[in-house]
Amino acid sequence: MLIGLQIRDVVLIEALDLSIGPGLTALTGETGAGKSIILDALGLATGARGDAGLVRRGAAQAVATAAFAPTPDHHVWDILEEKGLAYARDEDLVLRRTLSADGRSRAFVNDQATGVGVLKELGEALLEVHGQHETVGLLDARTHRPLLDGYGELRVPLGEAAVAWSAWREARGRVEALRADVARSAAEIEELTFRLSELDRLDPREGEETELAEQRAILGAAEKALADIGAARDTFDGLGAKVASAIRALERARDRAVTAGAAADGPAVSRLAAAAEALDRVLVEAGEAEAAIDSAAQAFDFEPDRLEKAEERLFDLRGLARKLSVAVEALPALRVQFAERLRAVESAEGALKRAEAEAAAARAAYLAAADALSRVRRAAGARLAEAVMAELAPLKLDKARFRVAVEPLGEDRAGPAGLDRVAFEISTNPGAPFGDLGAIASGGELARFALALKAALAGRGTGPQPLMIFDEVDQGVGGAVADAVGLRLKRLASAAQVLVVTHSPQVAARAEAHWRIAKAGDAERVRTVVEILSPADREEEIARMLAGAQITDAARAAARALMDA
Repeated sequence: MLIGLQIRDVVLIEALDLSIGPGLTALTGETGAGKSIILDALGLATGARGDAGLVRRGAAQAVATAAFAPTPDHHVWDILEEKGLAYARDEDLVLRRTLSADGRSRAFVNDQATGVGVLKELGEALLEVHGQHETVGLLDARTHRPLLDGYGELRVPLGEAAVAWSAWREARGRVEALRADVARSAAEIEELTFRLSELDRLDPREGEETELAEQRAILGAAEKALADIGAARDTFDGLGAKVASAIRALERARDRAVTAGAAADGPAVSRLAAAAEALDRVLVEAGEAEAAIDSAAQAFDFEPDRLEKAEERLFDLRGLARKLSVAVEALPALRVQFAERLRAVESAEGALKRAEAEAAAARAAYLAAADALSRVRRAAGARLAEAVMAELAPLKLDKARFRVAVEPLGEDRAGPAGLDRVAFEISTNPGAPFGDLGAIASGGELARFALALKAALAGRGTGPQPLMIFDEVDQGVGGAVADAVGLRLKRLASAAQVLVVTHSPQVAARAEAHWRIAKAGDAERVRTVVEILSPADREEEIARMLAGAQITDAARAAARALMDA
């Protein structure tokens, strides 16, 4: 809903601040008073084309600001999200446009600089203009299908078609991916087989590089270590025999001393015995040391070509790792990956056939859902056409015929909303062919037709209604037809916000709010002013519209009757 419009220096308006309420608001005034300026300013704020001629003479720039209060579920918030603009769903949405006298233009959304195209996109979501020179909204065939679906309350079949479409699209994606796999499978199989054979030949193990590096270091030092161990072993050669000979000599010396009369426990004999015991211990420990040296030699006693084999193995592992651009530690895992990929590629043909069968089933399900949606669309289109036709005669469009064309599209244009092209078409005279809504030549007829269509669509689940602006929708009609226009505008305004620029007292009398647009000033300086009319002022204005310059009591009575109707 539009809640405020602020205008600065636009044509004849110096400064104007308007608060707009819900329901139907009528704008009246003499021709040339400036009613269109207000609509031009609103258009400027919502992205319409800006011309330097809109800037008031003598002013540096024109500024138009429109404040809206969209519902929290309005899709305008999604547009702001898409454009990366800050917003809060519980706050107002303010669109502002400045236009310099040299034609330069700037656009703002909630005081954030943006492009005029963004204002235009937001404006299209927030308001519709139906007037003498243009009808924005209904003439766009892209809106017809959503309007028909809302009117027919087709949410369930639409949802089923969307789900089926998503499943079909995913199935086709899998088929395309597998076809690409199959197309490159021959070359890939050859490459994978070769790489896998290299890895199988080497049979790399986890942690093998570290193990081989340590082994190579040990083996490289083994030769010198064995030489040192041999030198140590040579030191012990003959040591055992010498120690044994020394022990026997000490034993003989002890025996002689005893034979010569020395006491067996005397100091000389005891010392000889202690020396023999010490040598005996040396003999035992020398044997243990010799055994330990032999054991150490065995630890360094490798096969003669073991170092060469370890170095060759390490070289092969590192060379293959470089070729495959991975670390040596990753080779075992890469071998598993290659094997799995080879199995997948080799089985791609079978997987492709299964995926194609699934895609065919998904396609059939989608086509069935789209066909069901088309049937209920055509039925809803027939009901909408009947409802619109019922609205045309009272609006002096009794010669016109209206239909909703629901035509099939090719599968290449399939989408979540089905396979239908929906278009609102009209024939303006008996025997004339049906054409799009732009075929209506008269601006007044086009605006009245838009009113008939909106009246038929009202309250039938077509989503949040935008602000609707009808510019002189009553041009060229009066009496009962003008009254019919007013009644339908009033009915529309019960569920939406409607602004109508009118010269018809029957239309103005139906409004909840009434603005009178007039010119003020002198010959040198003229400006447009807007008066918000009280009930008494409304009666006088409607009487003026009935009687002209000379307002009579009869005109006032007729005005009261219209307002009370």
